[in-house]
Amino acid sequence: NKAALEDFFSAQENRNAVQISLIGDVANAWLGLAADQDALKLALQTLQARKESYDIATGQARIGTASDLDLAQAKTEYESARQTVAQAQTAIDQDKAALTLLAGAPLTDDLLPDGLQPDMVAAALPVGLPSQVLLNRPDVLSAEHGLKAANADIGAARAALFPAISLTGATGSASTALGDLFKSGHNTWSYGTSIRQSIFAGGANVNGVRAATASRDIAVAQYERAIQSAFRDVSDALAVRARIDERLDAQEQATEAAATALRLSQATYRAGSASYLTLLDAQRTLYSAQQNLITLRTLKAANLVALYQAVADDASLQ
Repeated sequence: NKAALEDFFSAQENRNAVQISLIGDVANAWLGLAADQDALKLALQTLQARKESYDIATGQARIGTASDLDLAQAKTEYESARQTVAQAQTAIDQDKAALTLLAGAPLTDDLLPDGLQPDMVAAALPVGLPSQVLLNRPDVLSAEHGLKAANADIGAARAALFPAISLTGATGSASTALGDLFKSGHNTWSYGTSIRQSIFAGGANVNGVRAATASRDIAVAQYERAIQSAFRDVSDALAVRARIDERLDAQEQATEAAATALRLSQATYRAGSASYLTLLDAQRTLYSAQQNLITLRTLKAANLVALYQAVADDASLQ
């Protein structure tokens, strides 16, 4: 019968939702591996720098221009850097194992990343993207099939419950209309009994059967939840996108400044006019800045994955 067929279609859409979730998991695991590969490269560079500092401190200690404390601190930093390299290598091994598990088979090296690349991130969403693309999300489609199984008028359901707005504004970030949906006091998501009755016009209270009415209420509630989740997912992803480039630019500038400070500290330390503590502080500052840069680059790439999962429509992602 019709209800059974709609239930079947709903189950098919649930399967599609799981598939999209799995694709997102694979993409994020792949990006995690790329980020950890960059972290290993950074750890190896840091280890080399710490080794050079330790060698300098050792030489200066021999001639009496560096204290035993300086030498001990240099050795501590060197050994700590060695531990960080081992930790990064372990993370990569774990990432590869996780990818193999998600893919269901071992992956050849040509399918694995070699760190984060600038061309990993494409333009995400076009300007003025209509919210109707969210009607293609498997969870929304599944909920619609649930409504159909309960003899709902889908056209009426969409008109009553689905906000017809533009998701993106002039810069491709969240539109004002999308932001307004989640403002405190906004009544977009407040529905009354009359709206639910209109969805089942002509059959909402057939024979006054309470079980049928309860089933329809559940179907409407599931549809409402699917729609709200769809808009929230897009809103959250676009909120990250709106500021990520600004954050990346600031972090790149901070990293360059930290690198300059380290070069100056190294020069003054070798000349004997700066303490090892000053050099150590500059090294730590640069390392932290470089780690933050990797984190933000990963976040930007992962944001595209989040947008793909939120929209679930390849044609909308340019």
